[in-house]
This record gives sequence, structure tokens and C-alpha cells, in this order.
Amino acid sequence: MSLELKVKKFIEEEQLLQQDDHLLIAVSGGVDSMALLHYFVKTKEQWGITVEAVHVDHMLRGEASAEDRDFVQKYCDEYGVYLYAKAIPIPEIMALENGNTQLICRRERYQYFKEIMEQTDARKLVTAHHADDQLESVLMALTKNATINGMQGIRSQRIFEGKTLIRPFLTVTKSEIREYLLKQGIDYREDASNGKDTYVRNRFRHHVVPLLEAENPRVTEQVTHFTKQLQEDDAYLMTLAKDVFSRTVNRIDGNTYSMEIKALQLVPLALQRRLILILLNYLYKDSNTIQSYALLTSISKLCDTTAGYAEVHLPEDFIAVRRYGKLTIQKKELLEGQASSEKKIISTANGWTTLTNGERLCVVELPDLSSEMLTDTAQLFYFNASKLKLPLYVRARKEGDRMLLKGMDQPKRLSRLFIDEKIPLNERNSWPLLISQSDEVVAVIGVRMGMFFSTSPQPNDDTVLIVD
Repeated sequence: MSLELKVKKFIEEEQLLQQDDHLLIAVSGGVDSMALLHYFVKTKEQWGITVEAVHVDHMLRGEASAEDRDFVQKYCDEYGVYLYAKAIPIPEIMALENGNTQLICRRERYQYFKEIMEQTDARKLVTAHHADDQLESVLMALTKNATINGMQGIRSQRIFEGKTLIRPFLTVTKSEIREYLLKQGIDYREDASNGKDTYVRNRFRHHVVPLLEAENPRVTEQVTHFTKQLQEDDAYLMTLAKDVFSRTVNRIDGNTYSMEIKALQLVPLALQRRLILILLNYLYKDSNTIQSYALLTSISKLCDTTAGYAEVHLPEDFIAVRRYGKLTIQKKELLEGQASSEKKIISTANGWTTLTNGERLCVVELPDLSSEMLTDTAQLFYFNASKLKLPLYVRARKEGDRMLLKGMDQPKRLSRLFIDEKIPLNERNSWPLLISQSDEVVAVIGVRMGMFFSTSPQPNDDTVLIVD
């Protein structure tokens, strides 16, 4: 099958194009991008689309880089394609940042693509990733971290700055691309850095891929089928995971999430992993962080048990905490030393109150208690409202706080209670306390309830506190 037919079939199967689409094609001047540009120049009438091109000179190869731009401009002038082009001083940026060359190039290049997409009516950015790139990406992911996302390779399309990035060449090989350009009589530029083993991808391309092709000349095609099946399976599992996520994970604010570990353990492992991936997607923008095998594994291990306290420090000052059967992920500064003198009122008229640690409280008169108010994780504590000075409040600890416990003649200092219950030192000042109107501590939420509460209703009890 010719390249033209393969690409047409793939575009139709993946629904990459629609009538009247405005394409912005990323063109370096190399064999892949020149073939991509020429393909759409030749077929734009057939697809009913508008074609423009964008080029970035990274200024890494001196005069050769400038010549690449001139080469692309010459082609665009000949075929009536408008070209957006920019020279970006990558060497200067590298000197300031001392970072990874490839990552900086990619960041700056895509930032320019974003600017042009915003300036124009272009709906889709088009890149020349092909089947050989797919094979190399899977091999690199396998040797690096082998996460669910990484092993799926490159996708045919993704959201890019509110628009779409498409890759119509994913089913054609490098050799097919070269053959296509040869038949079309179109020239291209060869980047000398492609022949060096400096970059990981080049080492795979020069040394690993030839060995695999010697074993199976169709290995690239096989990997293309493999990644497509993985992507389809993952899409279905992610749909299931998102449904479970909406029912299991409580989003307290943009930086705080909590869930009951038992609820997580009830779903299959395949969905557990994806629930964590969904969480990481909310917390982070960097794909390398989201796809980190170590990060995924550390959070998963935290949920192996509901017993005791444990924490995992995550990138960008997030922390994952297991405490009393609940997993909470939040910013560290929200957890450390967050004492607040402000009191939250808990009354029978105010419904549910959500605390900073993810717990929810509700005070209900006993006749009004209904099963609709309860979840599988809800705890009920009964009391006689006349013995407490209502309404109840929630506040953080103050110096000298004490609480009277059942079976004790004297109230116990909370500082001692926190030590006995092994509450981490950095959380004690922010731990939510339930207090009466007279500022008496009557419960340490999630730790111990005071003498006024019972887990089963006593004869004179008329009110219930729901903790969920």
C-alpha cells in the first residue's frame, strides 16, 4: 500500500481531519516534516482544508540552521504556503538555565507553536511523528519506567492549548517516507546531529532498532498494532476509573484530595492504578512526573493497608498521608503548622461541614436521622444535647487544651493525648478539635471522642454527630 493510501486510511480511521480544517504544519526541513508538508499541499483540495507551515530555528548549528529556514521558505514560496518562522537563541537560554538541550528546544519550540495557533485561525497543529518514532518511544519507555501511559507510545492526537495536535504519519515508516519524497522529487535537509549517539533516541535508532528489524522486518508495524490496542484498552479502563473516581475521591480544593482506602481497595488493581494517575493529572502538568513509576508505586504502597500513619513526600511540595484509613494528598504548607484561631460552627441547621483534613461533620437531632444521610464510611456518635453547650464548633489546638475522657476523673492534656496516639508533631497544631460553646474540647476528630459521646444511643441521647 502506498504512503498516500496508508495516511488517508489512518486519517479516516482516527478522524483526524474535518472539512474546512485550518492546519499549521510543523516543518524543520528534514525528510519527515517535508514529506508531511508536501502530502498536505498535494491533498488539501481532497480534504477541503487550509494549509500553513511553522518553522523554528534553534540556532544550534550556526549557518546550517539558518539555511534550514531558507530551504523551508523556498519550498513554501514555490507551493504557495504561508510560513511562520522564528529564530530562538537556544544557546543563550541554555547558558542561563544550564538545562537539558532537547527539553529546552522542545519547550521553546512548542511555545512558539502555541503563539502562532493563538494568532491564527489554525485549529490543528500537525507533526511528522511516524511508525519508527513509535517503536523508539516504546523501547525508551520500557527501559526507563514502563508505566501504563509510557508503554502506549505516541497517540494519534491530543489536546494542545485548547486546540488539537495530530500525527497523521504514525502508521508509515521512515523508509516509506524517504521513498515517497524520492518519487515526488522533493529535496530535504539532513540534520548532522541525527547521526550522533549523544541523545538516547539516536542510540536506540542506531543500535537497538536494527537488531529488532533483523529478527523481524515488520517489528515497527507490530509495535504500531500493539500501541493501538493498549490505547483502546486503556481508554475503556480510564472511563471506568473516572466513574469510580467521581464516587470515591473527595476534592476539598484545588490542592487537596482525600479518599477512603477501603473504598480504593475494593476496586481491581487496574482501576486503582488509574485512579492514582487521574489524581496525578490533577496535581501536575509535567507528563514525566505524572508517568513516574516510582511515584505511582509509592502512593499505591501507601494504600496497601488502612492501619497506622504514614506519609510520602511528592514533587512540588505535595504530601500523601495515610491516617485512620484515609488517604489525603495536599500541599505541605496546608499540613505543617497550620493553626487557626477561626472557629467553624457545627449546628443542626447548617448541614455538612468539611474540615481541612477532609473529614465531614454533621449534627442531627435523632428523630431526623435517615439512612440517606449515611455512607459506608460514616461514623455515628450519640449524645444528649442538654449536657453540651450547643452549638458545637471546630478549631485548632490552643496551649493548655484538655479533654475529659470516659473513665477518667481529670481531663487529659491534649499534648499528652497526641503523643499517646502517635500524631505527627507537625500536625498537632492544625488537628481539628470539636469544642462546645464554652470552649471546652469535647472531641479530637478522628482520634478520640470525649465523655459526652457514645457509639450506641443511650436512653437520654437525643442528638447524633456524623463523622464521614
